[in-house]
Amino acid sequence: MSTVPLLRVDGVRAVYGETVALHDVSLDIADNEFFALLGPSGCGKTTLLRSIAGFESPAAGRIEVDGEDLLRLPAHRRPVNMMFQSYALFPHMSVEKNIAYGLESEGVGRDETATRVAEVMDVVGLGHLAKRRPGQLSGGQRQRVALARAIVKRPRLLLLDEPLSALDRQVRASMQLELKRLQHEVGLTFVVVTHDQEEAMSMADRIAVLRDGRLEQLATPQELYANPATRFVASFIGSANLLDGVVAKGGRVRVPGVGEVEVAPHRLADGAGATAVVRPEDVELSADPATSMLAGVVVDTYFLGGASTLSIEVPGLASPLVASVHGTSGFARGDAVGVRFGRAAVVARDASAARGASGEDASGPDASGPDASGEASHRREAGETDGAGQEEAEVSA
Repeated sequence: MSTVPLLRVDGVRAVYGETVALHDVSLDIADNEFFALLGPSGCGKTTLLRSIAGFESPAAGRIEVDGEDLLRLPAHRRPVNMMFQSYALFPHMSVEKNIAYGLESEGVGRDETATRVAEVMDVVGLGHLAKRRPGQLSGGQRQRVALARAIVKRPRLLLLDEPLSALDRQVRASMQLELKRLQHEVGLTFVVVTHDQEEAMSMADRIAVLRDGRLEQLATPQELYANPATRFVASFIGSANLLDGVVAKGGRVRVPGVGEVEVAPHRLADGAGATAVVRPEDVELSADPATSMLAGVVVDTYFLGGASTLSIEVPGLASPLVASVHGTSGFARGDAVGVRFGRAAVVARDASAARGASGEDASGPDASGPDASGEASHRREAGETDGAGQEEAEVSA
């Protein structure tokens, strides 16, 4: 992967009336990178994608591809293509005609068009369906047609807006792997917008996590999971036990009802508000509470095939801890267990989590997964996707 950025977003600010959808967002995307814009509804990710595509005009900032200012170019002249959430296929055209439409509109010769369409249909596995119409295809097949139509024009940058949201869970899982394979095979830079953290984690080389129009963290999936920069990222990426407290001497985090928790190295000052982030797989259970850091009681278990998830009620904590073990756990509801923590990350405590962290009213762990608290923060983002309408067929073609 090249270290020279293909796409540069510098201080982009988007405003709709009194609502600021993007707050001076800056990021670089490398050539041939699979990049994800991730966040809850209303976080600004679709606004940013549409600004790159040319459907929105930022109030401030620059967007460059290969050093060229995209904001000076209309949408149809930008070296980007966009695959929309609805796919926007022409229902009266065959698969091969849908794919060829963009090339024919640009006046590409018949022989070259036929060659490029045949090549891309082979790449996405649609050669045997060339004569069918969209209504005769499954959801996964329609998704491949839309993808083929986007990449046949060989853009420098391919933008994908919630590309898998219309598929059922099983098909979506297989298409995640397929998109990653295709991205490597065709050698394009993919930028995908999604609210599904599992989808982003499985496909992307790097992920930008947005919240309320601000960039919370930009990192690899592994770094986001192991070392979240903020409490929001810790809760949004995967599941986590969030233990609010203060930094004690030696760098540990003193959590009411728990004691001092060993955490990864950090730069927070003694006495600063902090949140220890303990992933479920780092909660260690034993059958002997007397020799463990904490004693608890199993209040629920969930067997998920390859792993089991347990909820552990611990005196002094308002919410149960969540633990994950391989296979079956060996514990049942009502069992007394000992609890220890393995690796724990640490982030500065949000102001909203400060209450009770230093004394009597301890809020306890927040066993969090993806959070949609930003749902109502912006007026527009859902409408942008739904209202793409007339632009979709023209630009994705």
